[in-house]
Amino acid sequence: MIGSFLTRGLLMVFGYAYPAYECFKTVELNKPEIQQLQFWCQYWIIVAALTIIERIGDALVSWLPMYSEAKLAFFIYLWFPKTKGTTYVYDSFFRPYIAKHENEIDRNLMKVRTRARDMAMIYLQKAINQGQTKFFEILQYITEHSTPKSKSEEKKETTPPKLVDPILKVKENEVTKMR
Repeated sequence: MIGSFLTRGLLMVFGYAYPAYECFKTVELNKPEIQQLQFWCQYWIIVAALTIIERIGDALVSWLPMYSEAKLAFFIYLWFPKTKGTTYVYDSFFRPYIAKHENEIDRNLMKVRTRARDMAMIYLQKAINQGQTKFFEILQYITEHSTPKSKSEEKKETTPPKLVDPILKVKENEVTKMR
């Protein structure tokens, strides 16, 4: 095994950075060849699908010996000029599977979009309602503390409350009970 750190670095370079750069060069040509554009689009589609599958099943496969090295080798196989594995993998596996399940995938995506939009509307409504409530609470607080007080209210606030001696209160209660 090469080592996890080194393998991850190589995977970033040969699985993502180099193919991204080649894709960039192809796109930026004055007259890009459609086959090259198609090749790099297929590559990124496969890489995206593999990344999603790997995230879901990571616990099942990541413990395998030399898994990272095999993944690195597969990514290089996909873009290497002599193998051009992207075309083979895309045409043999990916395209037939997606074509077979395209209607189901589209239907499920539509459901997810609808649910996401509905949830967003629910949370937006809750946020608006809570915002309105807080806004009116703040307004009420401001109006209560900014209105001038009448003379009787001021006297009530400035007159200290009468202090009651607890011992005297107990004695008064005893005298009342004796009567």
